[in-house]
Amino acid sequence: MHNAQHPDITEITLTSVMAALSDPIRVGLVRVLSDFREHGWGELRAPVAKSTLSHHLRVLRAAGITRTRQEGTRCYVTLRRDDLQERFPGLLKAILAAAETDDVGRQVGLDTDRGD
Repeated sequence: MHNAQHPDITEITLTSVMAALSDPIRVGLVRVLSDFREHGWGELRAPVAKSTLSHHLRVLRAAGITRTRQEGTRCYVTLRRDDLQERFPGLLKAILAAAETDDVGRQVGLDTDRGD
């Protein structure tokens, strides 16, 4: 994944963010990434194949929700919390609160034994 493309903050649209968050796995990934830390892809645990997890991460990146950084053969991902807050004030907080209330994405977590 050389030179991952990330939309500029002005290119992030409400419809692309909402479409990206229409899948419970992606909501779960956002919940996991909301801890203010950068995580290696190998740390992320979800009940899907690695290729499907990679697809979900690409969708989140393309929507402007996450930022991916490559270091050698490893990839790391963070939530674009500040960009989302600037573009859509309060949206991420509301989504995270609703996801927690409804327990959306609970099947996604961190594999703390496998730091990437």
